Amino acid sequence: MGLTRQYLRYEPAALFGLVASARAGVAFVALRGERGRYVAVPACEHVFVWDTRKGEKVLILKGLKQQVSCLCPSPDGLHLAVGYEDGAIRVFNLLSGESAITFNGHRAAVTALQYDHLGGRLVSGSKDTEVIVWDVINESGLYRLRGHKDVITQVLFLKEKNLLVTCSKDTLVKWWDLDTQHCFKTLVGHRAEVWGMALLSQEKRLITGSADSELRVWDLSYIQEVKDPDEPESKKSKASSLPAAEENTEEDETLELDEHPEERIVKCSKVGSIMREGRDRVVTLGTDRMGKFLACHGTDAILEVFSVLSEEEIQKKLEKKMKKARKKAKQTSEEEPERSVELSLQEEIQRVTSVKASSKIKSFDLNLSPKGELKMVLLLQNNVIELYNLDLSAQVPQAVRVSRITIGGHRSDVRTLAFSSDNIAILSAAAESVKIWNRSTLQCIRTMECEYALCSLFVPGDRQVILGTKTGKLQLYDLASGSLIETLDAHDGAVWSIALSPDQRGFVTGGADKCVKFWEFELVKDESSVQKRLSMKHVRVLQLDEDVLCVRYSPNQKLLAVSLLDCTVKVFYVDTLKFFLSLYGHKLPVLCMDICYDGTLIATGSADRNVKIWGLDFGDCHRSLFAHDDSVMYLQFVPKSHLFFTAGKDNKIKQWDADKFEHIQTLEGHHQEVWCLALSPNGDYVVSASHDKSLRLWERTREPLILEEEREMQREAEYEESVAKEEQPVVAGERHGETGLAGKKTIETIKAAERIMEAIELYREETAKLKEHNAICKAAGKEVPFPVNPILRAYGNITPSAYVLEVFKKVKSSELEESLLVLPFSYVPDLLRLFNEYIQQGSDVELLCRALLFLLKIHFGQITSNQMLVAVIENLKKTTISRVSEARDVLGFNMAGLQFLKREIEAKEEVTFFADATERFEEKKRKRKKKEKMVLAML
Repeated sequence: MGLTRQYLRYEPAALFGLVASARAGVAFVALRGERGRYVAVPACEHVFVWDTRKGEKVLILKGLKQQVSCLCPSPDGLHLAVGYEDGAIRVFNLLSGESAITFNGHRAAVTALQYDHLGGRLVSGSKDTEVIVWDVINESGLYRLRGHKDVITQVLFLKEKNLLVTCSKDTLVKWWDLDTQHCFKTLVGHRAEVWGMALLSQEKRLITGSADSELRVWDLSYIQEVKDPDEPESKKSKASSLPAAEENTEEDETLELDEHPEERIVKCSKVGSIMREGRDRVVTLGTDRMGKFLACHGTDAILEVFSVLSEEEIQKKLEKKMKKARKKAKQTSEEEPERSVELSLQEEIQRVTSVKASSKIKSFDLNLSPKGELKMVLLLQNNVIELYNLDLSAQVPQAVRVSRITIGGHRSDVRTLAFSSDNIAILSAAAESVKIWNRSTLQCIRTMECEYALCSLFVPGDRQVILGTKTGKLQLYDLASGSLIETLDAHDGAVWSIALSPDQRGFVTGGADKCVKFWEFELVKDESSVQKRLSMKHVRVLQLDEDVLCVRYSPNQKLLAVSLLDCTVKVFYVDTLKFFLSLYGHKLPVLCMDICYDGTLIATGSADRNVKIWGLDFGDCHRSLFAHDDSVMYLQFVPKSHLFFTAGKDNKIKQWDADKFEHIQTLEGHHQEVWCLALSPNGDYVVSASHDKSLRLWERTREPLILEEEREMQREAEYEESVAKEEQPVVAGERHGETGLAGKKTIETIKAAERIMEAIELYREETAKLKEHNAICKAAGKEVPFPVNPILRAYGNITPSAYVLEVFKKVKSSELEESLLVLPFSYVPDLLRLFNEYIQQGSDVELLCRALLFLLKIHFGQITSNQMLVAVIENLKKTTISRVSEARDVLGFNMAGLQFLKREIEAKEEVTFFADATERFEEKKRKRKKKEKMVLAML
């Protein structure tokens, strides 16, 4: 058996160059006791918390693999709920930065999140058209609400009533009664998608934003259930059961509502519209926490801000209007002006100002400070966060930009990367700027304005950099001063590629003007200064028949490889520029290539998704590899080896072995197309840039990578993915209607069910062994030592039944129901007997009752038909009722005690408050007397 070649694993080291992703919203968070200073923004799979005053990143909430799609801070400001593209929701603690709770229920990206006013419940809407209500305190799902036919765009809890409002791209706004988990009303007044909504005026008014320039306003009146004394009780009960029984379809629902208007909980009537300045659709519509200000924006760069008058302000305005009307009536001798006086909608919801941002707005958040200043944070499309202040005391309020977070990233996609020769500095260039980063600290140390850059390199010595631009220019920058030294018109078209010569005396460029140009470095004397400065001198040109896409030198500087638009790679001698080889075989143009350190191999990556490895001596194709699921954008060999990396438009970076033609490793992390990558000269670091605006650094570890293990891990990951995509288990007796279970089957729930099954198996084995042992002891007439199971010994010599309880308690609260759902019925009888034992002991009554009731619900038919379980169920009934009533008594006693303590504290505070006020009053009195004495003395 031959020796297997060992490779070293590359691991993700850092994510940088990203201020914020534009996929999810921005939110003010309360941190270090301050609200209105810190903002949470999505950053690919992480969440960054920025200090807007200092422009610094203060906290990173680390995600796993999926991109963040939604954010929602809790009302107490201590937690942040984060929704992801795969439908998962994680709740982070903002003090520790750790995620304690994970909810898995949605099958697609989470699009809307909202806490109730106490922060005990969380509601989520998703692209899978379903709404799920979660219990944050118990860390479990409550129920799933179905009814919408398209993506959920917004969800809102009503504080006073146990109601929920949801809107969707299916043009509907639905009202849900959470007591019955039932949709009791559907608003159908929109012709297009409903993109957002907000509740105003103490939840007496609803505003919806659609695909036009109208903000529709609806008045809400909550109808109290009035009992008719003449109506028979049987009829009342029949009427009250109607909504839960009769509404199976959307059509039936609306018909039922029209026939029984008295059964509605809320009455919704359209009162008018507010016209926006923008003509396109509403992207985000929201209010501040107090509901005093409303703001919205479309697909442009303008945020429109409106103020909502409170009831007192409306009353004052009405009184003013009444005075004017009375005055007018006296003059014209009219009567009863009161009837005709009322405020228009535009007077109640007044336009305050429009804020023009520097780029397209993706989302915003409002915060009204105690000083009466409105703070607005805007997340822009071009990787920027802007904070505006609106002084409301001014006669004409104008928004003033107070801070802008930009230094941490480029405004557009990075198209070229380069490493300095000492492996410390990283160059990244985009359409508007070139930045130099320190690799170890990931801080941006230089930012210089440039034209649209396509290729770059560090000049030997690492003191200058050269950029090739889309307009055909070469730009030379000095890093010490951060200034542009020289600009040359190099090509008539875009400069697609640049390569440093191995002797480091010059470089070569290839452009869209079908030319390859050779350049040399030279020192020239400036008129302004005595010292010489670096410059570039054009020495030779190679004219070709097609556009040049990529150029590379062989390490001995004898050959030059040129990739052309006709899908071939031509190899020329450098000294004579004579043609040597033509490498043809790709079906689409070769976008990238590289030559290995010893000059024996050349690897080419093409838009046809293949990578071909050729010998440079005869131009023979050694192997063609299907590399990516989309175009191969960049390719580079690892220094001093025959390993190379490729980057593709399929969001992946892959490492390959050019000798064995094997795929070694895939670096997954980017969420969109990877445009370019660069390897450090020592091969320890890879940096990559993507369309998701992020730069990622990957580090070579000392951990060996074994290909067989890698393949096995890949197969396991594929299996786990397939499990998540499988059909969800059916709950017996549950109709596929408006409601359903909140959770979903995942690999974690299956593993939890397997752990429960293993524990019950061990319990059965140990119980059987114990019976056998007791029989042997009886027969022998003496005590024989019983061998303890090593698992039970590891848990501290506990009993087998206690071990089952330990395993059961370790199942996550959010995964309990789904784990029990996949548990085979053969294990349920043992579990019920054990539950009876545990509840009698009084341990974990709440958890066990929850599991017991769920098992009874899903296995009702089999349990009731099993004669063996009748006695068990009877015992469970007695013990459960007694233990639950005990727990309720304890809870009631504790609640009464807490309320008593609250009253005591409040009473103390009142006494203290009055004592303080008296002291202050006495102090003022003393000061006044003193002042009077002084005045008298002077007189």
